Amino acid sequence: MTVVSSKEFVGNQEKYFEMAVSNDVFVRNGKNMFHILYKKEDDLNMFHAASVYDEVLEPDDDFRRAITGEELLAGINEDLVRFFSNK
Repeated sequence: MTVVSSKEFVGNQEKYFEMAVSNDVFVRNGKNMFHILYKKEDDLNMFHAASVYDEVLEPDDDFRRAITGEELLAGINEDLVRFFSNK
C-alpha cells in the first residue's frame, strides 16, 4: 500500500498509475483520501451508473437469525445492571 500527497501524485501521475496496477495507491488531500482503482479496459463494460461496489444481497439464514437493535440494547442494559449490581 502506498499513500502519497496530492502534490506528489500530480507531479508523478504516470508512476502512481503504473504502481496501481499491482499495488493499492491512495492519494491524500488534506483530510480526504482517494483510492486509485485499476481496471483493464475490457472490464470497463461492467461499470454502470451505480458504484462498482454496489451489490444487492438477498436476506439469508444469518440475517433471519439476527437480533433487532432493540433486542441488542435490552441485552446490553441487562448486562450493565448485572455488572454494576455485583460491585
